Order: sequence, then structure tokens, then C-alpha cells
Amino acid sequence: MAGPEMTSARRRPGLRPDKRQAILAGALAVFARDGYTRASIDAIAAEARVSSRTIYKHFTDKAALFHTLIVESATRVAEAQIAIIDRHLRKVTDLEADLIEFGLAWATPIPGHAEHFALVRQINAESGHIPQDAVEAWQQAGPLRVRTELARHLEKLANHGLLRIADPDRAALHLTLLVSVANPSLTAIVPAAEEITTTVTTGVRAFLHGYLP
Repeated sequence: MAGPEMTSARRRPGLRPDKRQAILAGALAVFARDGYTRASIDAIAAEARVSSRTIYKHFTDKAALFHTLIVESATRVAEAQIAIIDRHLRKVTDLEADLIEFGLAWATPIPGHAEHFALVRQINAESGHIPQDAVEAWQQAGPLRVRTELARHLEKLANHGLLRIADPDRAALHLTLLVSVANPSLTAIVPAAEEITTTVTTGVRAFLHGYLP
């Protein structure tokens, strides 16, 4: 997407990739902790152990830095979630059991991405104060991309006669909502394993009640 969200690094080749990654790591920590409005370039520079001037060499302003960060972070999380979808739904032999296994994996926090979901919680808390192009880019790179991939797998199951689906995208949304014990985009609290198992199992059965042929 062209526009102010493009980084200076893309327009001015030759800047150090290691500095860019340090800036993005520092920005993730600060935005996840302080939110978009309260985060400052100086705080990000301190976290990344670079100068503010170095940040402005790579990114035009805080909005451009945030845009790049949320897209790259969402892309990494989306790839991890798509791997879960593919691993559990690429080849289904027992529909209910395989969907429950998928749901259990889906409901388990993804290692290494706690800061991303803390960042998303900040976005949800102050969405009216965040540049909307960044919010839209995050949705496209992350949640919508993942839902599209899940919908594709569910449509394949429907084509094999295992499910009855008129709208795969809506079915994907229903399934993720039914197996989500605690939305990491809204809370950092992880439920007990027993609660996860019960919620996922009953959620899958409710999904199948609505979508079995």
C-alpha cells in the first residue's frame, strides 16, 4: 500500500537492516506497553538503544513506524495461525475429532507472540486514535488473511460432503468464535486446560450442529 505508511528505509536503500529490526523490536515493546497515543519516539529509541535520529532515518514519523510494525507483526502471527489450520485441517479423517484438535491448538497461546496480542489489545482500547490505514492494513495482513485461509479449508470439507456451507467466510468466523476460550486480543488471561478442553469440545459440537449436511 503506497502512502505515508511506507518507510524511509524502502525509499532510501543502504540503511542498516539490524538497526531497522532493533527499532521494530523496540517499537513493539513500547506500543504494546503504552499504546499508540502515549508511545513516543524517544521511548522507542531508548528501548531499541538507538538515537531518535536513527529512527527518523528509517521511518518518516511515528505513524509510519506503527504502520510497518503492525503489518509485519500481524504477518508473523498470521503465518503461525495458518500453519495450525493447515496442520489440522489439510487432511481430515474424523471430522469432529480433527476439529476439536484444531480448536485446542487454536485456543492455546502461540509461543513468542505475547507482545503482538498486547499490542492488539492496545489497538482495541484506543482504535479511534490510531491511523485508520494502519488498522485496515493490520486486518488485511492478519485476521482477515487467516479467516480467508480457514474458510478455504472449510469449503474443501463442504466440497467433500462433510459440511453444508453456504458462506465459508461466515462459517470460519463462527468456528473461531465457538472455539475461542479467551480472545488474546482482549485479555491476557489464559484459562485452565480443563476449561479450554470443555469449551472447544462443546464449541465444535455446536458448529457441527449448524453445519453438518
